[in-house]
Amino acid sequence: MTALSVSAVFTSCSEAYEYSYLYEELPFEMQRIARPEIPDRQVDLRDFGGVGDGVTLNSEAFADAVDSLSALGGGRLVVPEGIWLTGPITLKSNIDLHVTPDAVILFSPERELYPIVETVFEGLDTKRCISPINAVGQENIAITGGGTIDGSGDSWRQVKKSKMAPSQWKDLVASGGFTNAKGDIWYPDSSSYRGALVSDAFNVPQGMETEEDWESVKTYLRPVMISFKECTNILLEDVLFQNSPCWNIHPLMCRNVIIDNITVRNPWYSQNGDGIDIDSCEDVLLVNSSFDVGDDAICIKSGKDEDGRRRARPCRNLIVDNCIVFHGHGGFVVGSEMSGGVSNISVTNCRFLGTDVGLRFKSCRGRGGVVENIFIRHITMMNIPTEPLLFDLHYGGKSAVEAAEDEVACVYDIAPMPADETTPEFRNIHISDIICSGAARAMYFNGIPEKNISGIEIRNSTIISDKGADIRYSDGVIMENVEIRQSEGTGVSIANCRNVEISGCSDAGGKIGEDGIFVYKSENIKID
Repeated sequence: MTALSVSAVFTSCSEAYEYSYLYEELPFEMQRIARPEIPDRQVDLRDFGGVGDGVTLNSEAFADAVDSLSALGGGRLVVPEGIWLTGPITLKSNIDLHVTPDAVILFSPERELYPIVETVFEGLDTKRCISPINAVGQENIAITGGGTIDGSGDSWRQVKKSKMAPSQWKDLVASGGFTNAKGDIWYPDSSSYRGALVSDAFNVPQGMETEEDWESVKTYLRPVMISFKECTNILLEDVLFQNSPCWNIHPLMCRNVIIDNITVRNPWYSQNGDGIDIDSCEDVLLVNSSFDVGDDAICIKSGKDEDGRRRARPCRNLIVDNCIVFHGHGGFVVGSEMSGGVSNISVTNCRFLGTDVGLRFKSCRGRGGVVENIFIRHITMMNIPTEPLLFDLHYGGKSAVEAAEDEVACVYDIAPMPADETTPEFRNIHISDIICSGAARAMYFNGIPEKNISGIEIRNSTIISDKGADIRYSDGVIMENVEIRQSEGTGVSIANCRNVEISGCSDAGGKIGEDGIFVYKSENIKID
């Protein structure tokens, strides 16, 4: 290893940079977030023996560079042009991992490089393989530079036959691994298959009592690619993240996070291939970014069931602006892990082009938590296979497309259960200026009788769809100046609801009236 090199011309990440336009007319109070403070110092990975040939393993070079920078108080770790094969990288405070535009960090698929660690996944305290890029309890950390980070996810993920073309499936099976008894799911090795057999519907293995038990399902414990836990002052900027083993980016219980101009890509068939999961975080900006992934794209979470309620860390004070989502199970998503609560979120000026759902709110009985004070404006959508707007309090782990295929039509009556801390709640959600061209159904509110979806306002929007809106077990819904151009059926169906106001709205038959609305066991329905 050669001596550290220090650049006098490095521009610090601590330069004042305010996203002032995002705070104008913000409908809730939120502190202005500053960029992390990174010392004016930089080193080159090659100074620590790094070789960017795509073959040499650079785990030691990355570790030495991070340790050396940390000992000096931090700075910028420059990853120059090349393909830098490596095992996991653990970041420390005051360090910017600067991946230059012609650089690729490629994470090795070798399992022995990824020890099993205590973590949180899908809202539960559990164990997974350590993330390719990880940090716990650090401050002032950044990933910047314009380069690419690749997680070698294809070597970890199981794949469903239904999500691939016949020729792709044939090539995948011929590459190795094996399929399940039905022949409809491919697994990369026996460890992955064994994990699937002992896991619940939400991908968490059951009955694991010893280290040997966990090691026996190691490949199934696919890591999220970027994991920051309980960190403060984070910047992700100008980087392409792709091909993650599981979720791409997972800030958990973090504060003061800026995510600007990133691209996130996973194959559309990638199981649990979420774009970003902002989990129990406070004060977050996500702007100017694009997503094309195999599961939910921009997802807000706060823990699941008892683990989430015990943690009691809400996700709050978030701004999402000027983002685009191509493929994804949902464009902007809240849940289903929201047991710690979600509040104070602004989503503006986004485009969802071909996502399974546009705006997706999901939870289920037993989860608990309150989702409230969500403000969504100026969203453009097209080619949505299900709904541009979905509230579902009966989520069972399936994608919206899979759930729609299983849905039983015209089953409106649901037996109530006692309301307690395990009862989830969606309330005070304000949506306006939505344009959707092409959807299966305009809206679907699938509530529960013991705690109705409440206080939902939809204004000044146009939706072109096969079917109209279907609203169930909801209280205090306002639709104002909403045009639904459905090709079949009624404009709005209302079942087991109360206090619904529809004004200035129209459907394919003209202004919504008795001929354009269906009402079942509902009260105080006002149509103007």
